[in-house]
Amino acid sequence: MIRSLLASLCLALPAVAAPGTVDEATAARFAKLALACVHKEYPNKLAHVLNGPADAKTPAKLTPAFYGCYDWHSAVHGHWLLARLARTFPDAAFTADAKKALEESLAAKNVAAEVAYLSGAGRVSFERPYGLAWLLQLAAELREWSAPEAQRWSKNLAPLEQAAAERLKTWLPKLSRPIRVGEHDQTAFAFGLVLDWARVAKDEAMIALLTSRLETFYGADRACPVGYEPGGQDFLSPCLAEADLMRRVKAKAPFAAWLKDFLPGIPEKGTWLTPEVVTDRSDPKLAHLDGLNLSRAWMLEGIVSGLPENDPRRAVLEATANAHRTSGLESVTGEHYEGGHWLGSFATYLVTRRGVQP
Repeated sequence: MIRSLLASLCLALPAVAAPGTVDEATAARFAKLALACVHKEYPNKLAHVLNGPADAKTPAKLTPAFYGCYDWHSAVHGHWLLARLARTFPDAAFTADAKKALEESLAAKNVAAEVAYLSGAGRVSFERPYGLAWLLQLAAELREWSAPEAQRWSKNLAPLEQAAAERLKTWLPKLSRPIRVGEHDQTAFAFGLVLDWARVAKDEAMIALLTSRLETFYGADRACPVGYEPGGQDFLSPCLAEADLMRRVKAKAPFAAWLKDFLPGIPEKGTWLTPEVVTDRSDPKLAHLDGLNLSRAWMLEGIVSGLPENDPRRAVLEATANAHRTSGLESVTGEHYEGGHWLGSFATYLVTRRGVQP
């Protein structure tokens, strides 16, 4: 009862209920979650290949830029959160602390150590594709942020940005099938982040490679089995992520036709998907479903943005997105570190509409 009341109070902020808007109080709440973890080394879940005794080091020694927030990819998108919100709210009270954290983490020497780590033997699949995609999304945010310090951090990050992009460019031609899961290995969500970065960075080679692979992987897909979703620990929808990806590369009319074949069950009236319920937010895997509600919300909003204004499915998709938005944002309380170390990033991606607009 008390937890439910607290969650309801958190939800009472204006930006929570209004798609496409976020106020400073909400932004401060999400920034606080990232500031509490980007330099919090423990607890820590390493995805680390040891090539010998010398590789037995602490997280901060291994990856000195991104060692907090429980795991590498969460540290990366925690820094993205701080950059995104500090850029959006340059005069907010939290912005000075966000910039201080970014200054500390993105020092050139730290990035150099990250490049060396990524290049180490046995790490060819390190954080591929999810963590690398978020790294590129951080790079995109810094590229678009005109503040002098942000441009300095962008320059510092450039060697790791390039290494991540090259790693993906080497992998993509060899990937024979898309990865259709609801967790980190999923390709559709990661490809969306990478494509958005490539357009900001004007990396025409990446854009051409991705566009070609997307058509091969997804262009002929039909009748995605969304009724089988979600798995009990999913935080990404395979079907919605694919649709949100394809609207990035198709014009509105062709996308509307493709979507009709891909998700033929979207109704023109009534309701569609319903938000998921987490039974134990202290369990890091079960808590994934809170993230699923958030990611479904932004994917549905992305899908709507790709449809013609007169498409009869828009109203149902918008209502479904709003229901997931409300449920997902209600869960971003920081009560449990299992969710608090990452859900703020997903919430920020949603409320700032990063996947739909700059």
